Amino acid sequence: MSAAAPAPAAPSGPPEYPDTIDAAVLKVAGVVVLGAIMSILDITVVNVALRTLQVDFATDGVPLDYSAVAWTVTGYTLALATVIPLTGWAADRFGTKRLYMMAVTLFTAGSVLCAAASTIEMLIAFRVLQGLGGGMLMPLGMTIMTRAAGPKRMGRLMAVLGIPMLLGPIFGPIIGGWLIDHFSWHWIFLINLPIGVLALVYAFFALPSDRPAPSETLDWKGVLMMSPGLALFLFGVSSIPEQGGVAHTKVLLPGIVGLALIVTFAVYSFRPAHPLLDFRLFRNRNLTVAVITMFVFAASFFGGLLLVPQFLQQVQGETPLAAGWLLAPQGLGAMLTMPVAGALVDRFPVGRIVPFGLLLITGGMFSLTQVEADSSHWGFVIPVLFVMGLGMGATMMPIMTSALKTLTHHEVARGTTLLNITQQVASSVGVATFSVILTGAFKDRPLVAQGGQYLETLQTQGPDAAQGVLGRLPLVGEFLSRQGGDPQAAVATLGTRVAELAADAYAHTFWFAAGLVSLTLVSAAFLPRRRETSHLLDDTDADDIAPAALLH
Repeated sequence: MSAAAPAPAAPSGPPEYPDTIDAAVLKVAGVVVLGAIMSILDITVVNVALRTLQVDFATDGVPLDYSAVAWTVTGYTLALATVIPLTGWAADRFGTKRLYMMAVTLFTAGSVLCAAASTIEMLIAFRVLQGLGGGMLMPLGMTIMTRAAGPKRMGRLMAVLGIPMLLGPIFGPIIGGWLIDHFSWHWIFLINLPIGVLALVYAFFALPSDRPAPSETLDWKGVLMMSPGLALFLFGVSSIPEQGGVAHTKVLLPGIVGLALIVTFAVYSFRPAHPLLDFRLFRNRNLTVAVITMFVFAASFFGGLLLVPQFLQQVQGETPLAAGWLLAPQGLGAMLTMPVAGALVDRFPVGRIVPFGLLLITGGMFSLTQVEADSSHWGFVIPVLFVMGLGMGATMMPIMTSALKTLTHHEVARGTTLLNITQQVASSVGVATFSVILTGAFKDRPLVAQGGQYLETLQTQGPDAAQGVLGRLPLVGEFLSRQGGDPQAAVATLGTRVAELAADAYAHTFWFAAGLVSLTLVSAAFLPRRRETSHLLDDTDADDIAPAALLH
C-alpha cells in the first residue's frame, strides 16, 4: 500500500498584495467614496442656505440674526471634530464594517430630521446629530481603504478617496444653490436620504466582515478631557468673528478652559496603555512631520480659500450659485494632479513630490494678494484657482500617505484619527483667524459697512427708505454731498468706491494667508526624501489581513 501524499505546506507569513487595483478593492473604494461624498458635501452645502434660513425661521416677520443661523454650520463642525477621537476605539470594539454602517445610518437619520425641523433650535440640534455620524465616516473610510490597499497600492487608493474631499467643497455650494432655487432649503438635507440608503446597502454587501478586537477599554478620562476640551476650544475660536476680537468672555472663557483640557489630556495620554489619542505615535518621525505640515497647510489653505467665494459675492456681486461655479477650476486642477501624485507616491519619496504642490499653492495665494474689485474672472480668478487646485492635488493625499505608510497594521486607525483631528482643528482655526483679520480690515475702512448698508437699502426698499437711513450713515452722506451733480452718478461712484475698499480689505487678508502657507515649505523640507520602508504588515499574520485582502 503506497504512502499517503504529504499535505501541502501551510503558507507562512501574510499573503502578498497584488500591485494592480483589482475589482474587489474598487468595490470597497466605492463604499467609502459614497460616505465621503455625504459627509463632505454637507459641510459646505448649508453655506448658501443661511440667508434663506434667516427668512424662513423669522420671528414676527423679523429675520433671524446671522449669528443664530450660523450655528447650523458651527454645530455640525463641532460635532464632527468631537466624535473623531472616539472612532479608533469604536472601530476596535465594533469592527469597521459594523461601525461604518452605524455611522451612515446616524448621518442619514440626522439629515431627514434636519429637513423636518420647524425651529432654528431644532435644526441646530439635528445638525449636531448629523455631525456625530458624519465625523466617523472619513476616518473609518481611510482605515478601511488603507487595510484593503496594502502598502504597494496605498497612494493610488488614497487618491480615489481624495476626490470627494476636493470636489465636495466645490460642488456643495453649486448643488445647494440649485436645490434652494428650484425647490426649498429642505432638499439640501433630503438629498442625503437616497445616497445614505444606497451607501448602507452597498456597504452591507461590499465591505468584508472584520473581527472586532475589544481588548482595549475606552479611555473615559481621556473622553472627559479631550472631547469637551476640543469642543470648547473650537467654540471659542468660532466665536471670534461674531465678537469682533479675542478679548471677550465668550471667546476667552471657553477657549482657555478648552485649551487647558486639551493640554492636560496631552500630558495624561502617555500614561494609559490604550489612550483615546495615541500621542506615542509621534515617536514616528514621518508622522510628526506630516501632522505639522498638514496643520499649517489646512489652516492656511482652507481658511484662505473660503475668502474667495465671499469676495466674488460681496465685492463682485455674484450669486452664491455663480460663485460656486467659478470655484470649479480648482477642483479640475486637483483632479488632474491627484491621480498622478498618487501613482508617484507609490514609487518616489513623498518629500520629492509635496514641495512642488506647495509651491503652486503658495504662488497662487500670493497672486490673490493683488485682487481688485474689477479683477477678470477668466484673466485672473480662474487661472489662479486652477493653479492652486493643481497644487492641492499634489499635496494633501501624499502627506496623509506619508504619515500612514510607515505605521503598523494595528496603528493605522489611531494614525488616521490623529490626521483627521489635525485637519478639522486646523481648518477651524484658519477660518476663524482670517475672518477676524478680514473683519478688522473692514473696520479700518468704515465706508464699506455704511456704504453697503445704504446701497442694499436703496436696492431692496427704494430711494425713500435709503434716504431715511442716511442720517445714521454719516460717511455716506458726506461722500454723496462731495460728489454733487447727478444723484444717480453719485450713487454709482459710491458703489465703485465701496467695492474698491472691500477688495483692498480682502487683498490685505490674503497677505496673511500667503505668509502662513509659505511656512509649509519649511516643515515640508523635513518630509522623507529617501524611499520609505513600509511597516504596514509588521504586526500582522495571515488571519489578521485575510478579510482585507480577500474581498468579495
